[in-house]
Amino acid sequence: MFERPGPLDFVAIARETLAQWDRDRVFDRLVAANRGGPRFSFLDGPITANNPMGVHHARGRTYKDVFQRYKAMCGFDQRYQNGFDCQGLWVEVEVERALGLADTRAIEAMGLEAFARACRERVLRFAAIQTEQSRRLGQWMDWPRSYFTMSDANITHIWHFLRRCHERG
Repeated sequence: MFERPGPLDFVAIARETLAQWDRDRVFDRLVAANRGGPRFSFLDGPITANNPMGVHHARGRTYKDVFQRYKAMCGFDQRYQNGFDCQGLWVEVEVERALGLADTRAIEAMGLEAFARACRERVLRFAAIQTEQSRRLGQWMDWPRSYFTMSDANITHIWHFLRRCHERG
């Protein structure tokens, strides 16, 4: 595929491959070819968007991507929806560190709305970084349709689910 004299430049080869996939719309063509085929549902457990990915994230994402590609080669129609975990202690701890907040009182003094806004900003910044990192790994997803656990729709769905659980005892 790549004829080069001398040592291989794996980074350059990876970039050329990604550019070719984009240019030839390989992912879009795969999705279109499998549309209407048997359904395979795979929901990627969302990565916490609070820092760049680590090697352990990259390894897990690669395994998941390989499995989805295998199912795609078998003709399965899939969603390819990526997700980002935006809530919880990990995000809050990183924001506290970044802002130099020592405890709950410091957060309250800052204001809960301002703290929540800082958490959302951090999530969006690192979600963009993780998306780029995942693309560099060659992962195929419908990136513009990624879901965020901080979305009103997601939170509403969780509360609805919990209410149904409560109603059923």
